[in-house]
Amino acid sequence: MENWLEQLQNFQNAHSGIYSAIVAAGLILAALLANWVTKRLLLRGLVRILHALPARDAEENNARIAIAARLANVVPALVLAYGASAIPEVHETLQTIIRNVCIAFLVLTVGLSLAKAFDLAGILYNRRPDAPNKPIKGYLQLGKLVIFCVAAILIIATLINRNPLILLSGLGAMAAVLMLIFQDTILSLVASLQIGSNDMVRIGDWIEMPSQNADGDVIEIALHTVKVRNWDKTITTLPVRKLITDSFKNWRGMQEAGGRRIKRSLFIDQRSVRFLEDAEVVRLEEFVVLNRYLEHKRKELAEWNRKLEEMGARPVNERRVTNLGTFRAYVEEYLRHNPHIRQDMTLLVRQLQPGATGIPLEIYCFTNDTRWAVYEGIQSDIFDHLLAILPVFGLRVYQQCSDLSGMVPPANGFPG
Repeated sequence: MENWLEQLQNFQNAHSGIYSAIVAAGLILAALLANWVTKRLLLRGLVRILHALPARDAEENNARIAIAARLANVVPALVLAYGASAIPEVHETLQTIIRNVCIAFLVLTVGLSLAKAFDLAGILYNRRPDAPNKPIKGYLQLGKLVIFCVAAILIIATLINRNPLILLSGLGAMAAVLMLIFQDTILSLVASLQIGSNDMVRIGDWIEMPSQNADGDVIEIALHTVKVRNWDKTITTLPVRKLITDSFKNWRGMQEAGGRRIKRSLFIDQRSVRFLEDAEVVRLEEFVVLNRYLEHKRKELAEWNRKLEEMGARPVNERRVTNLGTFRAYVEEYLRHNPHIRQDMTLLVRQLQPGATGIPLEIYCFTNDTRWAVYEGIQSDIFDHLLAILPVFGLRVYQQCSDLSGMVPPANGFPG
C-alpha cells in the first residue's frame, strides 16, 4: 500500500498536468453522477409523492413538480463549486471563476424556483371564494420582479467578485434613471393598490369603457394590464392606470341589486290622442287592471263636472277620460302585476316632451333577472304586448312614412 502511494506521488510530481486533468474529469463525473442520482432517483420519488398528495387539478401538480425540478439543479452546481478547490495546481483565479459561476447559477436557480412558488401561491389563492374580489396577481408579479432584481444584483456581484452592497450603493445614485425605467411599473402598482383598496374592479365584473373600446367581463387583473372579454368575444387589454385616470362604468351594482333597468319609450302618434266615448269606457272596464283607475276617474270627474254645473259653466268645460291617460294607467297596472318586474324598485310610466316623432311614453322599471338573454326576453314580451294592445285604446304608434288611409281597422271594433 505504501509502495502504491509512493508511486502515485511520483506520478503526480512527474506529470502534474495529467494528474490535474484526471482530478478535473473526476470532478465533472462526480457532478454528473450527483445530477443523475438527484433527478433519476430523488426527483422521481419526490414527483410520485407530490402526485399522491391531494391536488385539485393538473396545474397545481405541474407547479409543484416545476419547483422541485428547478431545485434539483442545485446539487451538481454545489459539487462543482466546492470541488473546484480540490483540483491541484490550478490557478486561484480559475478556481474563483469556476466557484463564482456555479454560485451565480445557484442564485438563478433559486430565484426561478421562488418565482414558480409565487405561481403556485397564486393558483392556491384563486380557489378561495373571495379571490375574484381581491385579485393578487399584480402583487405576485411585483414579488417576482423584486426576486429577479435581487437575483440579478447577486449574480452580477458574484461574477465580478464584489460585495453586493457596492452595487446597491451605485444603484442609489441611479435612482432617477431607475424611476424613469420603472415608471410604468410604479404607476401600475399605485393604481393596483387604489383599485384594491376602493374595491373598484373585480374579476368577473362587467365594465364599460368606451375610450378603450372595452365593454365586457373582466377576466384578468395583473400588475400592468387588465383584460376584458368583450361581448363579441374579442379581448381588450388596457393599462391598469387607465382605471384610475379615465372614467368607466361598472355594472356590478346592477348585478348585486338583482334588478336590471328597462328604460324604453313608445312613440305615440299625437293625432290619435282623444277623449273616450262612454261606450268605449264601458268596454275598457272589462280589463280587470283598469277597474280601479276608471272608478277613481269616474268619481273625480263627476265631482269636478258637478261643481262646474253648479257654477253654470257650459258642457264644453267638462273633463273627460282620454285614451292616452287610460293606456298609461293600463301599462302601469300591467307592470305592477308582471311577475318578472321588481315591485320594490322604481316603476313608473311617464310622458316625455312631444317631438317630431310623436309623444314618447317611457316605461321605466327593473326586471328581477339580470341575465342578458333573460332580460331581453322579458323586455321584448312587455313591448310585444303593449304594441299589440295599443289599438284597443284607439292609439297609434308613430312611424315615419305612415299612411292613415292605409291602416287596417282593428278586429275588436275600436277606432284605429
